[in-house]
Amino acid sequence: MIEIIDKVIDRDTLKKTAAHFAKRGIILPTFAQQQDPGLIPQKIKDKLKNIGLWDLDPLNLFRITWKNEPKEKGGLFGGVNYIELPQELTGVPARILAIVGKYFPTGAHKVGAAYGCLVPKIITGQFDPTYHKAVWPSTGNYCRGGAFDSYLMGCTAVAILPEEMSKERFTWLEEIGAEVIATPGCESNVKEIYDKCWEIRRTRKDCVIFNQFDEFGNPVWHYNVTGPAIEEVYNREKKKNSRLAAFVSATGSAGTIAAGDYLRTGFPLLKVTASEALQCPTLLYNGFGGHRIEGIGDKHVPWVHNVKNTDAVAAIDDEDCMRLLRLFNEEKGKQYLVSAGMNKEFVDRLELLGISSIANILAAIKTAKYYEMTGADIVFTVAADSADMYDSRLIELREERGEYTPLQAAKDLEKCLYGAAVDHMKELTYTDRKTIHNLKYFTWIEQQEKEIEDLNRLWYDREIWAGIFNQAERWDELIDEFNEMTGLLQSY
Repeated sequence: MIEIIDKVIDRDTLKKTAAHFAKRGIILPTFAQQQDPGLIPQKIKDKLKNIGLWDLDPLNLFRITWKNEPKEKGGLFGGVNYIELPQELTGVPARILAIVGKYFPTGAHKVGAAYGCLVPKIITGQFDPTYHKAVWPSTGNYCRGGAFDSYLMGCTAVAILPEEMSKERFTWLEEIGAEVIATPGCESNVKEIYDKCWEIRRTRKDCVIFNQFDEFGNPVWHYNVTGPAIEEVYNREKKKNSRLAAFVSATGSAGTIAAGDYLRTGFPLLKVTASEALQCPTLLYNGFGGHRIEGIGDKHVPWVHNVKNTDAVAAIDDEDCMRLLRLFNEEKGKQYLVSAGMNKEFVDRLELLGISSIANILAAIKTAKYYEMTGADIVFTVAADSADMYDSRLIELREERGEYTPLQAAKDLEKCLYGAAVDHMKELTYTDRKTIHNLKYFTWIEQQEKEIEDLNRLWYDREIWAGIFNQAERWDELIDEFNEMTGLLQSY
């Protein structure tokens, strides 16, 4: 059954959890506070001035927001962090903007999705942090975010991710004390992660699995926090003739793309484009394969993806992403971009784009070209993490291909950006959308034991998605009640 979480399930566990949080000084922020940090009590903000962005302090739960000041220590809150990619780089007249995930704790926005999955179970008594371990199946940043949230809430994390993910991910997880399980394969090997989850489900009674691909808390967080963040940037950047033309997101776990559902409520003509790797074009061609765009997951359609709200699918060549990773981060590449007329301050900010962020930018360019957008059109996407997460990949590329040169930089700019075309892109008809939705059957009904009635509800029930996305208001009420139980808010 599709769960709408609106009441306490186990009051005994809730009381035990409240006592645990009180002892450790843990206060839960509401979704409204993560969307608007201005609602956070001033005394909490005063304490945050002495807490680093990545510090393992429970008050850093209040930094799960797009609005952190971009500094490692002493920062509070401001506007949404974002970057605009100029026409000199994108080659299209449409304005392309990306909100930036680097300044979340852990350096990636997935810490928010993990919060959205864990907290509803805590405030309803379905998760006992004094007994349960939180299992985070992921292709990268989600399990890092889950491990961070778990640590701050005083419970043990179990991180599951493919063995071929970047070294930085494994190193950090081990340092934070998470139990790390490496499954066979690469970014595309999601089923192997699911198989490990089933093994844990059958053999370890102390584990609760928070699967981002079927936990509705993931898209709920993005609908209520990421969507309004984009709207805020649009209202700041729009001109008299502007229009919010498109939102582009890698499907991944289908959490971030739910920001498009929020934006559609205010901008009904918005185009929502889902991007994926050309080497594994599941949505576009029912395809399969391995690729190097870390963090986006493949070979299935997430249970939480509202496919009816997706207008187009664009597949991105992972080779273009790897070449642009070098262009944006190698010194010779940055020098070339400046020599080509781009502002040095802007070029220095390109390190804000990780590999999946680059894929999103390329999909945004394809979307602008396909729909023939003009300078009046603003296209939004998400820079989920930054190049900081991929130093080892840059080293590998250097060893494999040699030192980066100005000639290679010129080739990469011309081919990967200016040469981005509308090939491997499809505008979805109603039937196309239903075809993609029906692919959920093979993963979720046949393999993961969900109910066929629920699969049909997600397609035919016109009210179901609004009910799912709008749970956050009720969750905030339960968060407030839980914080009252701990007795900690009185001191703030």
